[in-house]
Amino acid sequence: MIKRTDRKLNRAKRHRRVRVHVAGTPERPRLSVFRSLNHVYAQLIDDGASRTLAAASTVALKAKGNGMAEAAQVGKEIAAKAKAAGVSSVVFDRGGFLYHGRIKALADAAREAGLEF
Repeated sequence: MIKRTDRKLNRAKRHRRVRVHVAGTPERPRLSVFRSLNHVYAQLIDDGASRTLAAASTVALKAKGNGMAEAAQVGKEIAAKAKAAGVSSVVFDRGGFLYHGRIKALADAAREAGLEF
């Protein structure tokens, strides 16, 4: 019998495995990234208070261009909102996605804009 793999299920398993070790604090919130088929979303989350400090997405920015350019815009925007909230250092949570493509573009743009992780 051939075992069928489910991409969403595998991603969820990876994410749960990582979340055991990754948690955001008020001083160093978690930068959570979600990638859908058409959009990229990023949030700064204080897990202790269960509160979102800042959020950015390609939907909110009405970003134009290819996926990599849009993800970079989201990275710059989340870094700017983090600076406005008084956050300079974050813990990166890739959400179970592989660290390449749009996830990497978002992370690199956030680093260039001044976030440390």
